[in-house]
Amino acid sequence: MASFRKRGKTWQYRIRVKDPYTNKMREFTEAGFKTKGEAKQASLDRERKIMNGMELGEIVFADFAQHWLDNHVKGKLRPNTYRTYRNALEKHAIPYFGVITLRKLTPKKYQEFIDSLTEKNLSIESARRVHNVCYQVFKRAIIYKYLVSNPAQDVHIRKNETTDLKFLDPSFLSSFYKQAYKRGQIYGLFFKCLFESGLRKGEAAALQWSDIDWKEGTLNITETLDFQPEEGDPLLGPVKKLASKRIVKMRKSFMIELQEHLKYQNQRKLYLGDAYRHDLNLVFCRDDGTPLPKSTLYNAFKSCLEKVGAPVLPIHSTRHTHAVMLIEAGADMKYIQERLGHGSFAITSDTYSHVSKTIEKRSIDKFEDYMQNLK
Repeated sequence: MASFRKRGKTWQYRIRVKDPYTNKMREFTEAGFKTKGEAKQASLDRERKIMNGMELGEIVFADFAQHWLDNHVKGKLRPNTYRTYRNALEKHAIPYFGVITLRKLTPKKYQEFIDSLTEKNLSIESARRVHNVCYQVFKRAIIYKYLVSNPAQDVHIRKNETTDLKFLDPSFLSSFYKQAYKRGQIYGLFFKCLFESGLRKGEAAALQWSDIDWKEGTLNITETLDFQPEEGDPLLGPVKKLASKRIVKMRKSFMIELQEHLKYQNQRKLYLGDAYRHDLNLVFCRDDGTPLPKSTLYNAFKSCLEKVGAPVLPIHSTRHTHAVMLIEAGADMKYIQERLGHGSFAITSDTYSHVSKTIEKRSIDKFEDYMQNLK
């Protein structure tokens, strides 16, 4: 509702509206009108713009993104999802957009932001994740009338052809396992599980004995472990995507080794009694049944790579290594997608197509050498 007053020979209007972001009243004024009628007409035009979101967009992206996290994500979605969204904003979107107001975020500027992600070698999957978070932020801004349209609506995420896939050459595996088992049976078995299943480290760390089907030789993947839960957050939570819920068939030799590990763990349970974390029922854990620390796994993995002369890689590279071994064994992309729990065939194809071409070229080169030797 507008109010009017005369100041000297001219009129002024004042409009007060409630800001949906801060829940505080905001004031808009303008003076210099010759008549009260002119001031009324101008106030009506201004109110129309405000109601259409034309003037409430003066909040900067960083502030609104934080508001969205605090009021529409935290406590409403699972903790891992909240941290994933927070990291996407804090590591990528907020540093890029800085203190730019929402109203100035055009589709062109947003496309430049997405392009910058792939240019700095962020994977296609990670770029999509960041984009999805930003899209939801803008969607809420439209509801709050800070934006009229979503600048992320028709973005194109371009594939970066120069991105190198980080995986361990399978020729290193035998020596890597030897180093891992030297550090302890649990490390050798945990890393072998990652390399031979393609599980994410959180999925493997969350495995409970009830997830093992001994008759079928499979692992039932339904949960993931939060290595760094914040106060009050659960340690185990559901996997983030429907496709990530899956049953993974394992080699017979691995299942036999797992049975031996169960025997050892049962002895520890008897020895420690109530001091053992029976409630967690974890397959891969410390001797008292508590989860393996993330930092310990990282240090063990890094040390094993260094000792065998392999390049330094993240633990997630075990997942890519498994995919590479499947491709070398002749598995098709659909099978790899289902085994890794990718949400779509496109993700698998985009990630591993160039690896498949490299292996194909290497195979034809070997065949050429073979044929040359026949002469």
